[in-house]
This record gives sequence, structure tokens and C-alpha cells, in this order.
Amino acid sequence: MLNTQDSIVLVIDIQEKLTKMLREDVSAQVVEKSSKLVQAAKTLGIDVVLTEQYPKGLGQTVDEIKNVLAQDYNPYEKTAFSVLYEQPIADKIKHSHKKQVVICGIESHICVLQSALALINEGHEVFVVQNACASRSKYEFKCAMEYLKQAGAKVLSLEMVLFAWLKGAKHPNFKEVQALIK
Repeated sequence: MLNTQDSIVLVIDIQEKLTKMLREDVSAQVVEKSSKLVQAAKTLGIDVVLTEQYPKGLGQTVDEIKNVLAQDYNPYEKTAFSVLYEQPIADKIKHSHKKQVVICGIESHICVLQSALALINEGHEVFVVQNACASRSKYEFKCAMEYLKQAGAKVLSLEMVLFAWLKGAKHPNFKEVQALIK
């Protein structure tokens, strides 16, 4: 089960131009759920690694996530589809000494998928937050989620992740984290 001591959050390419390529309702959901995931991680003291795929062409991370991170906004620029093909990102994850990687992002069937598969191959437990991920195509998204499950990733919802981290209502940050989903 997920726990705060072993978790790191990986936010993959939730950028201005990529969100605009999604259907409006899908874009709104991914931005909302990812922002809440990042807020919960910050509240619970969980590190967040943020990537941006070719930001010169695709823009920066959306403001909703940048604002949550505030002074901690420090994206890793990448051009590879898997985050582990970018040495600074691979090093950051490796040196975190965290076994559990919680992933949200765009595009599910490309960067999220390839990153998750590489992390699984490196021995990490991968948790994909399905309602905080998206692809331009519903079909590609569905294929990605099926493949991730077959490969051993755990596919969860935002609420499942948050309550797994909390473990119970006596957690000192329970009310603060619970408020994110009300």
C-alpha cells in the first residue's frame, strides 16, 4: 500500500499547449486532479518531480500547478518520452531513495506509459492516478491504462491515493487533505 515515507510524485508534462489539445472537460479534470495531488504531496511532505516536454514549443506547466508549487516550481526540461532517459530526472528519482512513484500527466500513451514502464523495470512500484492523466484520444488513453495494468502498475483514482497516504482520520493532516476533495 502507498505510504508517505516511500512515495515521490512525478508530474509529467501538464503544459499549456498539451492541455489545449485535450477535450475541454478532460483538460479541466486533469488540471484539477493533478493540482490537488501536488497540494496533498506538499502538505504531507512528499517530494514532487515536475517535467516539461520541450517547453520552448509546448509551453510551461499550467498555472494551477505552478501556483501550488510556488517557490518549489523547478521543472525538468526533457525531450525523451521516458523520464529515465533524461539523466537529471533519473538521478533525482534515484537519489530520492523512494520506491513508490505516483504519476500523473499527459500523454498517457506516450510519456506516462514509457516513464511508468521504465520505472517498473528499475524496480519501482508505480501508481498511476488515472483521473489525473489524459491522452488526446480516448482509445489511446484506454489502451495505455490497460497496458499499464498488465505491466504491473497500480492504476488508481486521486481519492484512493490521498486516503492511502492518510491511513486514517487521526492523521494530523487529515482535514487539510480531505478538504481538497470536498
